Amino acid sequence: MRADARDGLTTAQSLTVGVALFSMFFGAGNLIIPPLLGLEAGSEMPTAMIGFLVAAIGLPVLGIVAVALAGTVRELAGRVHPRFAEVFVGAVYLAIGPCLAIPRTSSTAFEMIVPLLPQDVPVSTARLVFSIAFFAVAFALALRPGVITRVLGRITGPALIALIVLVVASAIASPTGAVAAPRPPYDGTSAIWGFLTGYQTMDLLASLAFGIVIAEAVRGQGVTEPGAVAREISRAGIVAGVLMALIYGGLAFVGMDMGTVAPGATNGAAVLTASAARHFGYAGTVVVALIFFLSCMNVCIGLVSCCSRYFCESYLPGGADALSGGVTRQFTILAFVFAAFSCVLSNVGLDAILAFSVPMLNALYPVAIVLVVMGLAHTFCDAHRATWVCTASAVAVQSVITVVRDAWFANVWLPFDALPFPDLSMGWVPVAVVAFIVGVAYSRLRA
Repeated sequence: MRADARDGLTTAQSLTVGVALFSMFFGAGNLIIPPLLGLEAGSEMPTAMIGFLVAAIGLPVLGIVAVALAGTVRELAGRVHPRFAEVFVGAVYLAIGPCLAIPRTSSTAFEMIVPLLPQDVPVSTARLVFSIAFFAVAFALALRPGVITRVLGRITGPALIALIVLVVASAIASPTGAVAAPRPPYDGTSAIWGFLTGYQTMDLLASLAFGIVIAEAVRGQGVTEPGAVAREISRAGIVAGVLMALIYGGLAFVGMDMGTVAPGATNGAAVLTASAARHFGYAGTVVVALIFFLSCMNVCIGLVSCCSRYFCESYLPGGADALSGGVTRQFTILAFVFAAFSCVLSNVGLDAILAFSVPMLNALYPVAIVLVVMGLAHTFCDAHRATWVCTASAVAVQSVITVVRDAWFANVWLPFDALPFPDLSMGWVPVAVVAFIVGVAYSRLRA
């Protein structure tokens, strides 16, 4: 049954869209970070998780809402300037798409399968075969937006949740009984470091990009009125946020539980593997491999779809028809190019790309936070138009200059270093506050 445009989606439809959004968000990074946080935070895990959840869930959900209120991420960034929107949004899609996140889905999933391979199989050959098959499946599903919601929301999303629940429940049912003391930096201000750890998920950028796919899924269910679409996207964000909070908490508990069993683990994948192997033996390794495969495949499908759709609609002739009742030829070609490029990158040259992509993300994230916060307060900001230009521009300049310095001129002092929070990589916060005040004052003087 199709939803009425006035009434919105049914409860079952809203849950399906919400689970689909959760599946798009929940990739390898989301699996790896919470267990390692739990391992390192030890007895301070609950406090650290408060900060983590604010950054890893609060900001992305607010991002979904802000985009829903604005219409699209380009309309949100366009409040600063059309050219700013074009550059910023294009950089966001490239950063979370073919330049980093898409190829990493395949390479990360494959690394979890390596322990299961026969010893006489060449790893390089296996990686190539795996990546081709991986991206072939992702490409095929990306061509069917309606199928994305059904597959992610009804099949792979629930399967991923079930497997994670299996691992977490086993740790809760049979804990080690010993909780380790917190390690630096969690032995101090654990909530702040939890927040900074959540910052590393970069899901806020993903929330800006996934809005277009979720909006299409909502419209495909018969909801076309802009206000109703925005409301349903917001509901999907809440569903996804609740699911992520529950799973993050469970994964962090697994890490805390393994603090005295696997103290030498350096990443969350090793923590989860050790926990699963402790409870299920070899079968546990298989379960963890399935968890990573499903999460990486889910995210890959969503990223190929949303990145291809954005560039198709924005830059290719006839691309604006991509949402008008089917997948266009331009969209198909672009999705294939992104999948093929990512397939190659997942086999060669990923380390070199990371050297460029990580600073790029660090430059984009503060700007994204500013746009989301101002988007939520758009009524006030629209009444003081200068706030958009002043705040976003100042934060963009500060972030880019700081990232360039950190990457290539680490010993060079900058005036921004005299501001509060530079050691927490949040020197942009006082810059944003001052620029916002200047924008409000300027707007009122011009009124």
